[in-house]
Amino acid sequence: NDQAHAFLAAQFEEKSVKKEYFAITLGGIRADREVVDLPIGRHPKDRVKMAIAPNDPDAKEALTFFEVLERFRGFSTVRCLPKTGRTHQIRLHLANLGTPILCDKLYGGRSIITREEIAGVIDRRPKKKNEDAPPPLTPILARQALHARKITFELPSTRQTIAVEAPLPDDIRETLEALRECRALERPA
Repeated sequence: NDQAHAFLAAQFEEKSVKKEYFAITLGGIRADREVVDLPIGRHPKDRVKMAIAPNDPDAKEALTFFEVLERFRGFSTVRCLPKTGRTHQIRLHLANLGTPILCDKLYGGRSIITREEIAGVIDRRPKKKNEDAPPPLTPILARQALHARKITFELPSTRQTIAVEAPLPDDIRETLEALRECRALERPA
């Protein structure tokens, strides 16, 4: 009803709703935890993109806390806690750290990854005349590796705080399994 809607909308406005995201990044964040506090505004040339805009008077405050969950050769998994809710905030803040979200075409430059690429078994040498072409590669992930994992808010009717969690989608879970299988870092004994 309208009253419940207004109550929930007020929580978003007051920034009391807690949101948690899971991301797989291309590259590794150096620190175990990182806070990015950089304002976001419209990109000056590309109207689809947003940009870090510290000198833009129209830019809006944007604050994101990141925690590395796992590190792999060339990749990381990250827990993302945005404290503000700007358009493309997590994507842009991770790209600004030099670790764009895997398969984020807009800020990372590519939109798909295959199991073969993760495994590092792609043979890019030209084939000999009489050799059959290799089988086509199948994407393991063909969208951004960003998942809204959990949201916590207060119920309008009872004022009870609840947390709603969503499991990882199959494609992100399969990508994570491939990373664990093929890109695990050696652990010291």
